[in-house]
Amino acid sequence: MANASFRCIEGCPGEHPITAPIYRCPKCNGLLDVVHDLDALKMIPAAAWKQVFDARYKRTQWPYGSGVWGKKEWVAPNVPDDAIVSLDEGGTNLFWAERLGRELGLSELWVKLCGNSHTGSFKDLGMTVLVSVVNWAMRDHGLKVRAIACASTGDTSASLAAYGATAGIPVVVLLPRGKVSTAQLVQPLANGALVLALDTDFDGCMAIVQRLAAEGIVYLANSMNALRLEGQKTVAMEIVQQFDWQVPDWVIIPSGNLGNASALYKGFAMMKELGVIDRLPRLVIAQAEKANPMVRAVRAGLTEVAPMKAEATLATAIQIGAPVSAPRAMRALKALDGVAIDATEDELAEACARADATGMYTDPHTGVALAALFKLRAAGTIKDKDRVVVVSTASGLKFTEFKVGYHDRALAGVDARRANTAVQLAPDFGQVVDAITKRMG
Repeated sequence: MANASFRCIEGCPGEHPITAPIYRCPKCNGLLDVVHDLDALKMIPAAAWKQVFDARYKRTQWPYGSGVWGKKEWVAPNVPDDAIVSLDEGGTNLFWAERLGRELGLSELWVKLCGNSHTGSFKDLGMTVLVSVVNWAMRDHGLKVRAIACASTGDTSASLAAYGATAGIPVVVLLPRGKVSTAQLVQPLANGALVLALDTDFDGCMAIVQRLAAEGIVYLANSMNALRLEGQKTVAMEIVQQFDWQVPDWVIIPSGNLGNASALYKGFAMMKELGVIDRLPRLVIAQAEKANPMVRAVRAGLTEVAPMKAEATLATAIQIGAPVSAPRAMRALKALDGVAIDATEDELAEACARADATGMYTDPHTGVALAALFKLRAAGTIKDKDRVVVVSTASGLKFTEFKVGYHDRALAGVDARRANTAVQLAPDFGQVVDAITKRMG
């Protein structure tokens, strides 16, 4: 079986076992990547890989029914099956947004609903890999840590807490106080994590958790850890599989810490290298205007992303001014002939409302991606016949305050042109008929 190991993305010599608590290159302090023995994987023809993956997809044989572990040989082949911590992540539906696409003049608009996962976000895909490796390392390789820890704007903490509880491994999460939705806050509390609400933003939480990891107090679970990307790259693989192994023309993803953008590239690049696909899609990295360091760098023609002070945004999960995975994402953007575009608060909120009116129930981060789609379509960059996939990263059910605020017209800087409020009536038949007539004609 082909093994996986850590290697520096800057090209420093040497590899490191994935069981080691290492997050950056010890030589240059650059980010690490998980690398695979592609020569060994190429010994199996592409057609055979497709058959294997299709036969496992959403079946019940442990652990291969998981959308991640069904592609185990391409993700973390070293990990023994009995060390895997899985909550049947992945396998989320690729929704044909036919009505919204028709409004935009697109014949093929699809939304990959990654929020239809155990904890309600795409974070589960990466967390199953990370927690499984830690579980294996603690059991068989002498890894000793007090807890697995993360800084989070909500979804990462929920996912880590759930997987840690499943494995029986203590979890610590650092959250920016008052900047996480109630639904997101209660998830790690319910799963027994130690939740520390700090009077800072995500970047401040991240600085502290990195120091905790550097001093060996905790094991780091943020997407700086390359293990997370191994699970998240299966989004790309699953999209292609759901299209009967065909590649879309565009993939649009909301991005904060930028790990998801680089994970998508990893997935598409690996499939092309192994002959499963013969071309790559174009990538759109969508950011909130108030937290848009990647967009700023691209507009300025820079090859590196400079940190910024992220301002408060309704898209709280991507309110990140110093994205850790920026070097990875910049490479992904170049390799996938990508575009970086941002959205104002009004644009993201209206994009959600417009999508919801066609039957969806979108979180504010998906609203950022949809707003990017609307802009690119209006500019003619995305063509009528293009097959477009918008990655929805979380469930709208986690963001009730956002939804209520929109329809109550209570969101600052948002016009709420599609607000819809309940009509208060007496229990009178005539008044009910009048209300129906007024709305429906």
